[in-house]
Amino acid sequence: MKFKASVKVMLKTAVLDPQGATLERALKSLGYQNIDFVRVGKLVELVLEEESEQAALKAVNAWADQLLANPNMETFSVKLEPLL
Repeated sequence: MKFKASVKVMLKTAVLDPQGATLERALKSLGYQNIDFVRVGKLVELVLEEESEQAALKAVNAWADQLLANPNMETFSVKLEPLL
């Protein structure tokens, strides 16, 4: 069975986000004064084939933990949907 996995990786709240701060300043300089806070992350989309949703979720979580996210600085969440 094929699945599409979306892995959202974000910096931990205690980690400074200079890219987010720069983007926030740039948006405010363009006149968007109602912005309180900006954080920048990444989205990784994967298509994989596994026997079950549970096996696919286990595999994607392992990949995210070992390669896609730095556990010292980042957190991740996984969204999984079956492909027909």
